[in-house]
Amino acid sequence: MGKQVYQVGGTTAKPGTKRAGFLEVPGTSVQMPMTVANGGEPGPGVLITGGVHGGEYPPIEAAIRLARDLDPTRVCGQVVVIPIVNPLAFQARQQYLVPQDGKNLNRQFPGNASGTYSERMAYTIMTEIVSKVDAWVDLHGGDIHEALVPFTIYSDSAAADVVSRSRALAEVYGIEYVVASDSVKGATYAASAAAGVPCILAEAGQVGQLDEENTQIHLKGCWNVLRHLGVLPGDPDPVAPIKLLQDFSWLRAEQAGCWYPSSKIGDIVQAGQPVGVIKNYFGDSLAECHAPAAGAVLFLVTSLAVNEEDPLIGVGVE
Repeated sequence: MGKQVYQVGGTTAKPGTKRAGFLEVPGTSVQMPMTVANGGEPGPGVLITGGVHGGEYPPIEAAIRLARDLDPTRVCGQVVVIPIVNPLAFQARQQYLVPQDGKNLNRQFPGNASGTYSERMAYTIMTEIVSKVDAWVDLHGGDIHEALVPFTIYSDSAAADVVSRSRALAEVYGIEYVVASDSVKGATYAASAAAGVPCILAEAGQVGQLDEENTQIHLKGCWNVLRHLGVLPGDPDPVAPIKLLQDFSWLRAEQAGCWYPSSKIGDIVQAGQPVGVIKNYFGDSLAECHAPAAGAVLFLVTSLAVNEEDPLIGVGVE
């Protein structure tokens, strides 16, 4: 990309400038807040998103700060920051789902131009931005009912060069646990990798709380990625070596009820080990739940209420 006006949706930025605006999703009321920074020199294009899920606050805050602090005169290439991809869920304080269609937006990519709200949102992101950039960093954290240990995911089922470039992004982000995933269907990182664009999904923050520690994890990771790609001058800050995980094994509820976990995030569990119980509304045991694999508990649902097929625990497997 050379020295020229850069346009995303209806927002344009001249070389060496930064502009704030909204990315409108055709056929819906959705307006995603967006900052477009167009560097004065050519370089790669990078998309940074937060708020795909409305209750994940540290990544949203990190993206807001990044967009405000980004100096376009130091940028080589272009940076597009959308801190709240899912503003409808954010304002509704809705976990997981888009209120208008009841779907998980992070299962709808690459989307559908004539589909439901969430499908159109995914399609707009993919066609308006992902198709024009060289890397995507999608920021997540524990939603309103989720506790987690920070981790980063990338797809290992894409083309070899996309896999290696995605892993390099994960290595500089600065989170110890990195999952090389065979891709969750409809997830951002899976759709991006399938389209030939390296992507990581970085998770830090939990139970719908805004806190500085996890906000800083995301901020430092994003600055490191931008330096690593040459979008910003300087070398990435040093980070500890990653602990590469080859699988993310999930335990899901077999029935609805009340969930009482006996394990906590960070625990090392063995396959088949009891990790909690589901009871009915009278306190009677309905099902004893067991670890689906041996490894570290990276994800844990904290809500008392669970529905059939809800995720309960995610175990990272080396």
